Amino acid sequence: MPSYTTLVRWLGGHRGHLVCGNGAEMDFSAPPSLHGEAGVLTPGDALLAALNTCFHMMFVWAAERFRLDLVSYECEAEGSVRDLLDGTSEFTGYTLSPRIVVRGGSRETVEKALRSARKYSLIAESLRADVTLSPEFQVLAA
Repeated sequence: MPSYTTLVRWLGGHRGHLVCGNGAEMDFSAPPSLHGEAGVLTPGDALLAALNTCFHMMFVWAAERFRLDLVSYECEAEGSVRDLLDGTSEFTGYTLSPRIVVRGGSRETVEKALRSARKYSLIAESLRADVTLSPEFQVLAA
């Protein structure tokens, strides 16, 4: 089975730099409302982007599998967040709103491709997976 890797480095303040295993790199920060910087990727954006891009790739795959002549595809994704009493937050749900144009085919085939894309979306199927910590740290003398 494949695995994915990323590396993050702290750049100071509330900014970091992400290096993906496939070579993509970008800076990120907390949202401005949480003392972060505007105009860069946030962890919430990254999670939603992972969901949306994974679903997109699975839909393209499904469209090919079901021989749909895909003319255009775009999808807005929204993640609903709930603030909890202890000051933490959590995503409570996700909505993908694809806009699809196909030539020929049928509505039933497009719906079948959408169901298949949802079923085979690694990210959509993994959103409640366990997170295991395996830390390595060093404490320096003051």
